Formats: sequence, structure tokens, C-alpha cells
Amino acid sequence: MSAAADPPAPIGASLELTNVSWAPRGTRDTVLQATSLALQPGRVLGVVGPNGAGKTTLLRLLYRFQRPATGQVRVDGRDIWTLPARSVARTIAAVLQEQPTDFALTVREIVALGRTPHRRGFGGSFGARDLRIIEEALDRLDLAGFAHRSLGTLSGGERQRVMVARALAQEPRLLILDEPTNHLDIRHQLEILSLIRDLPLTIVTSLHDLNMAAGVCDDILLLQSGRPLGFGPPDRVLSETAVSDAFRVEARREHLAPSGAGHLTFHLPCERTLR
Repeated sequence: MSAAADPPAPIGASLELTNVSWAPRGTRDTVLQATSLALQPGRVLGVVGPNGAGKTTLLRLLYRFQRPATGQVRVDGRDIWTLPARSVARTIAAVLQEQPTDFALTVREIVALGRTPHRRGFGGSFGARDLRIIEEALDRLDLAGFAHRSLGTLSGGERQRVMVARALAQEPRLLILDEPTNHLDIRHQLEILSLIRDLPLTIVTSLHDLNMAAGVCDDILLLQSGRPLGFGPPDRVLSETAVSDAFRVEARREHLAPSGAGHLTFHLPCERTLR
């Protein structure tokens, strides 16, 4: 093999959580109760639950923003807190809900930041491979026409796509997405969901739309008040009873015509009707 040949394309990493919990330092208010799961490489995990369930807290533990109060997060069998930060950044990328609006950088420059963990030091120019990866990320998220625009001139949905492109330029093996379809119109929601299914990565994403989660995810983790209520295939975890209990609604599984696909609908309990 030639020394100039590209390394193989990234593939998904295994992910294992063992009794992972978190509470603010100095308090006993546990935000996330002990949670354990194992995710095989290339699987898509959807983290769902009502507001305040602990979804964002769990994701922060996965991309090493917060250290677990108990337990371990292991990627490819290694505790991420035993690894150098640069090594973790080469393996795990995150796209958050909070988006910067005041960067004095162009879209291309922001996407290029994804190459930072792979560079030596902060100086020097990008190599040919770096430039190709940046352009591919721009094209994949339909951003080539925005490449020279300042981030602050873009809409919320456009900024969201820029952050996904930056994460892809990072070449992660584990991709964390916190509500990736927020701010996106219908077309770009569908494109992001298609991208999630097509990427050869392990992906963990929080989603509010349960039907969307069921359609795109291989596995579901259902949380309520920081407690894991279920982990496994969507059709098992997102049962009428479990969803009703977690969200305090009446959930019904119906079937769409003509496809016959299952679809959850939601209703307020009868006792909460207005008087």
C-alpha cells in the first residue's frame, strides 16, 4: 500500500454505560439515576423522555463535558476519562442545541474547525485530505452555497446544518446529536434523518418526536425524571403503557394507511378535560 493512501473510512465505535449517574457537585439531587446499556458499533440510539428527564445530562456524559458521579462511559472498551482529550475528540463529536451566533468566521472556516483534533499544533495549512473532507462535509449538508457567508447571517436551521457538517469533518466514530432536527424545515429534517441512517457511525441522538425516533433509531432509551424506564428496540420500549406513564398522556398505537406502519398518537387523560 502506498504511504500516501488514505486511511480507511471511519466506522462506528462500541459504547457501554455501566451504572452511570450524575448530580451537581455538592448536592444530593441526582439528575440522572444509575443507567447501564451496551450499544454495538454502527447502531443508532434514540434518547427520549419528557422535559427534565435527563436526556441532555446523559449526552453530556457521553461527550465528556461532565464526569459521571458514579459508573463509567466506555468507548471501544476504554473509559473515556482515562484517555487524552485529543484522543477523545478524534473519536467523539457532538452537535448541541445551543448554537453560536456571533462567530466572525465563515461557514467553511467553522466546518474546518472539525479538523482541529487531527492537526499538529495550531499553525500550518490544511493538507489535501483535510480540504477534501471539509468540502465533502459542506456538500453533504447542502452548504456549499453558504461557504463564504458569516455564521451570524444564517437562519437557525442553517446554523444547525453547519454544526453537523463541522462534526462530520471531525471524522468521529461516535456522533452525539442533541435534538438535531430543531429549527429545521421539513425537507432538511428528512435530510438529517436520512443522513443519520446512512452514516457508518455509532450515533446517539435525543429526539422529542417519538414517531421520528421509532423510524430512525435501532434502539431507544426511555427516561423519566432521570430514571431509565426501558432500553431496546423501539416497538418494545415505546409501548402504549410505557409512553403513557412517562409522558402522563394517553398514548395509542395506530396504523397508517396504506402503508400499515405503526404510529403513536397522544391525548390528554380524560380527567384533565376542561370544566
